Amino acid sequence: MTKDVIALTTQMPDPLSVLAGLLAGGPDKQVQSAGEGALVQLCDEQGRPLVSAEAPLLVQVPGEAARLLGVREPELPYWWTEARASTGVAEAEQLAAGYVSRIASLVGGAVWPPEAARSLDVVDTEGVQVGSELAGSSVDVLTDKTAVVIQDRPVVPMTAWLSTAVGAAAAAGIGLQIVTPSGARLTPAVRAALDGWPSRWVVRDEECGYYDGLSGAVLAWQGGLFQPVPGEDGATPVPEVFKNVTDTGERQLTLQFRTVHPADDRLVLGGALESVCQALRCAPPAGWGTAEPVNLPWSLRGLTDLAHERSPEPTLLYAVGDSLFASLRVNRTKAGVEEDITVIAGYGADERPPLDRLPALAETLATRHRLQSLLVQIRKARRDLAVPPHFEAPAVPAGFALGADEVRAMPGDRARRTPLAEAPVELGPKTRPALYYPLPGDPSDLTAWTAFEKLMRHLKGA
Repeated sequence: MTKDVIALTTQMPDPLSVLAGLLAGGPDKQVQSAGEGALVQLCDEQGRPLVSAEAPLLVQVPGEAARLLGVREPELPYWWTEARASTGVAEAEQLAAGYVSRIASLVGGAVWPPEAARSLDVVDTEGVQVGSELAGSSVDVLTDKTAVVIQDRPVVPMTAWLSTAVGAAAAAGIGLQIVTPSGARLTPAVRAALDGWPSRWVVRDEECGYYDGLSGAVLAWQGGLFQPVPGEDGATPVPEVFKNVTDTGERQLTLQFRTVHPADDRLVLGGALESVCQALRCAPPAGWGTAEPVNLPWSLRGLTDLAHERSPEPTLLYAVGDSLFASLRVNRTKAGVEEDITVIAGYGADERPPLDRLPALAETLATRHRLQSLLVQIRKARRDLAVPPHFEAPAVPAGFALGADEVRAMPGDRARRTPLAEAPVELGPKTRPALYYPLPGDPSDLTAWTAFEKLMRHLKGA
C-alpha cells in the first residue's frame, strides 16, 4: 500500500469528522500539531509521528484529480485531504488509511487509492514504534549528501510537503533523490526540481534493479546516496526498459521567457503568461497555486497580491490548463520586477503545434509585456506532459526573440545581422523594434542546436 492516502470529499472536513479520523488509532493515541498548525500528527508512545495529515485543501480547478491521481474528477469545488504514513511501518499505513476513510465516510467522498478504503474499526497500534527520528518528516532517508523521498503514486506531484523538502535540501547544500516504482511518472514541476547532481529520479524496477528515470544510468546505493554503477568497460550501463521507446506522434512545445517591469505599486503580474496561454490554447490558464494540486481559479490580481506580500523574497507559482503546465518565478532585482516563465503545451498525433503563431506571440510579449528574451523549443514527448521513466528525445529550438531594450543595447546593427538562413522578423514600432529569429523547429533535426549556438555567439559578439 502506498504511504500517501487522500480523501476527496464534497464537503469540507469539519472538526467532528477530523476528530473521528484522529480516533482511528484509539482514544489514547498521542496527537500533536506541526508546520505552524498546517499538519496534525498521530504519534507512537515516544511522541514520534506515525501519520502526518495536512490541512484540507479546497480545489477549485478542473482536472487536477484526473491529472495527478488518474481518477474520475469530483464535482467542483471539492476538498483534498492528504495523509502520509511513516516509511516501513504497516500499522502507520493502516492508520493513515483509517484516518481518511473515516473522513470520507462522514462528509461524503472517495478515498485514493481505492484499496486504501478500509474498515472504520480502530487500528491496533499498541507497542508500535517508529524506528527513525525522521518519522513524519518530508524525507525517508537523510545523509550528509542527499535527502531521499520514497513515493508510490501514479504521478508524483510537487505537493506542499515535497516543495518543503526541495527547499530544505537546497538550503542544506545536499541533493534530493526521489524513489518510485517503474510505473510512476513525474509532473513537470518535480522534473524541474531534480536538475543538478546529486539530485535524481531513482526508478525501482523488479528486473533490472535501480536506474535513473531521466538518464537511464543503472544506480546503486553507495557512499550515502544513489550513484551510477560503471560497467566492465567503464561506461555506465543503461537498461533496455529505458531505451524501449515508440514515437507516438505526440509533441510538446516549450516557451521559456523573461519579462522585466519597473517596480510600481500598480503593477499586475501574470499578463504575459495569460497571453501565451491564449495563443496556445485560446483560453487563459484554468488555475494557479504554489503547489500541486493547483487549487485556485486563475486570477491576475490574486497571484500579484501573493508575490507582493512575499517581496522582496522570490515567489514560485504554477498554472495549469488543457494539456498545459506553466511555472512563474517572480523576483525583485535592481532592474525591477522580473518574471521568469516556462510554459509547456502538449499536442496529440492529430494536432499541429502552432509554430506559425510564434512571431505574432513574440510581438505581443514585446509590445505589451516588456519582453527581455524568449526561447521556443519543440520535442517528441507526451501530450499529457507527464514525465515517464524512459528515454525522451531532447528538445530542439524552434524560435528565439530579443526584446526592444536588448536589441537597442547591442552595438551597430549586430542584432539585425544574423548567421541564420532567414532574416529576423521585426516586431513592434520600427523606431524601437524587438526581433524574432526563426529556427528550424523540426523535432527530428538536432542540428537546430548548432544554428542556435551560432546565433548566440553572434549576438554576444564572439
